[in-house]
Amino acid sequence: MTEIERKNFEDLKLSMENFGGEYNFDLVKKAFELCVHAHNGQKRISGEDYYYHPYNVAKLVISLGMDSESIAASLLHDVVEDTGISIEEIAQQFGNEVALLVDGVTKIGRLNFSTKEQQQAESLRKMLIAMGKDIRVIIIKLADRLHNMRTIDAMRPQKQRDISVETLEIYAPIAHRLGIRPVKEELEDLAIKHLDPIAYKEIEELLTHRKNHREQILNEIKKRIEERLREIMPNATLSFQGRVKSIHGIYRKMYAQGRTFDEIYDIYAIRIITDTVADCYNILGIMHDMFRPIPNRFKDYISTPKPNMYQSLHTTVISRAGIPFEIQIRTFDMHHTAEFGIAAHWKYKEGITANDKGLENRLAWIRQIIDTQDTTNDASDIIRTIKVDLSEEDVFAVTPKGDVINLPLGATVVDFAFAIHSAVGTRMVGAKVDGKIVPINHEVKTGEVIEILTTNQTGHGPSRDWLNIAVTSSAKAKIRSWFKKERRSENILTGQSEYEKELRRNNINFTEEELQNYTEDLAKKYRFENAEDFYAAIGYGGILLSKILPRVKDDYNKKISNSKPAAVPQTVGYNHSKSSEGVIVEGIDNCLIKLSKCCNPLPGDEIIGFITRGHGVSIHKRDCNNVPVNIQDADEPARWINAHWNSNKTEIFTSTLKAVAIDRDGILIEVMNALNNMRVPIHSISARQTKDGNCVIIMTISAESVEHLRSIIARIEKVPKIFNVERINQ
Repeated sequence: MTEIERKNFEDLKLSMENFGGEYNFDLVKKAFELCVHAHNGQKRISGEDYYYHPYNVAKLVISLGMDSESIAASLLHDVVEDTGISIEEIAQQFGNEVALLVDGVTKIGRLNFSTKEQQQAESLRKMLIAMGKDIRVIIIKLADRLHNMRTIDAMRPQKQRDISVETLEIYAPIAHRLGIRPVKEELEDLAIKHLDPIAYKEIEELLTHRKNHREQILNEIKKRIEERLREIMPNATLSFQGRVKSIHGIYRKMYAQGRTFDEIYDIYAIRIITDTVADCYNILGIMHDMFRPIPNRFKDYISTPKPNMYQSLHTTVISRAGIPFEIQIRTFDMHHTAEFGIAAHWKYKEGITANDKGLENRLAWIRQIIDTQDTTNDASDIIRTIKVDLSEEDVFAVTPKGDVINLPLGATVVDFAFAIHSAVGTRMVGAKVDGKIVPINHEVKTGEVIEILTTNQTGHGPSRDWLNIAVTSSAKAKIRSWFKKERRSENILTGQSEYEKELRRNNINFTEEELQNYTEDLAKKYRFENAEDFYAAIGYGGILLSKILPRVKDDYNKKISNSKPAAVPQTVGYNHSKSSEGVIVEGIDNCLIKLSKCCNPLPGDEIIGFITRGHGVSIHKRDCNNVPVNIQDADEPARWINAHWNSNKTEIFTSTLKAVAIDRDGILIEVMNALNNMRVPIHSISARQTKDGNCVIIMTISAESVEHLRSIIARIEKVPKIFNVERINQ
């Protein structure tokens, strides 16, 4: 090792010694040396030696209290992906335990995926499966992501935004569910810094501007609280801390909920830490005696812990100076859990056996996510599941027997029913909230007493519409499972009918034999045994037609183009007319060209021209309803002429999209924010309610190409409660 490398290892060793505990320093040193050797000559985008990244990840892992194997794996987490060293070699040199951790963190690569999103989803699924075997995998991955986010400035802006979105949608929710608060908050803050730098700077300046004044007042309040508590509870062990809300937490309330900075009451908090739960409730009473509590701002997370094991009492009060602030009261054990989450309770550190039920219950959500993804056959669904099921905001509702059911914000009574038990959900015929009948799309709110009305009628089951009403992956998986098991014949007929209907709607015309052969091949590509299983999956909602249709269209277009004659003599030597719309028409010079409004073609669409009388050439999509399937059979075939897009010219085109969603407050604003974040010009946007409790949003936007439009549609589909987005002709 060079002098700098030796110094870095000594720094790593010092971090372990300062944290305390027993470490295998020889194992860590061996891993450090291999890390330096394997990455020798490799540089990060910033220009520094690559080994600095795994070295810093290892330091973060140490700060989270992990063991020697975790530290060694964090040093080696990139060697399999970026060097010639294999997992087998890692296992030989460091043992199967370290090899398992390294393999769990390693992304899936060198495989044939149709999209980057599918590869991302499969890598995530692989990591979650490894997490189910060993929770240390995700702790190393979170440390890896945190250091990458800290050093993201060297990357190009678009890459920064892509990584920040992934961090905000996947890794921050996982850190939240694992209860590792410092990592979760820093990941969110760094993501917002790159996704919305103007808002980030504005909040940062607001915090800095008012820091001195607020700190002075809060220090005075903290001093008063400390004096009062030590007077009333002289024998209690007490600790006092100040806490400032994260920038992302403030951002969500200011921009998502439309509040001003002064309307956020929990920006500043005083944290009181004591020995026992009884002391926590005694202190709460004293605080409400000292200060005036704000109504409906008290939360008891001790009696009802959050899913990530977080426990504390929260109350918001107003000081004599009229400044609202939050008081958090917890025990020292609760505080340790709030800071380290699952890392504070993991089985290796405490010697808990692999069959420990407490640990299994805390990690049950991992298995639930994997099981849900298995039922849908849609790899990207795993990302949507994480966004919904690991939402930071939860609601707590109660059964008539007093059992508390915890659900993500936005969950409906359908989710509530299936959260109680699968049998309750499948036999549900209605629901009462606080004694009153409500529709099944009623959103659950904290404190509601919900009674699920059921039937014992044989053969009764859920409706297919419930898949659009349920929010949690668990409920959707149970609904799909019921249909898959109980209605196979019906599913096959329904799925086949929907599949063939979509093909006709998109002018995809196979012969009967071609359709049978193509569908069999398509089923195998989506990991089904045969076409019947494929149809059944469509029928019970395990696979979405909207996801497979682009692939079918591409395959059909390739088939059509391959069946065309190789040479087209009549176009040889023709002049090309270039339009301001970026279209080249073969065989005509200097003519007016316009894009047809009946199908609104975009760059990337297969197009054809029609010579109009007195209005130049009208450009249509080749699959437009107004274009004959066979030009030779048209009334005037000579008026149809070849046209294609000018690949050297970038133009902006308007396109109209239709989004269907479960109706809820704020959905139109969220769609507009999604478009605004992508810098997509909006020409018009409107929404209307439908009779079935849904809403339809029609928006006219500008796009550069079909690919650009697909990315816009994909982003809109990520808005909660939107279940279908499609391009329409207006």
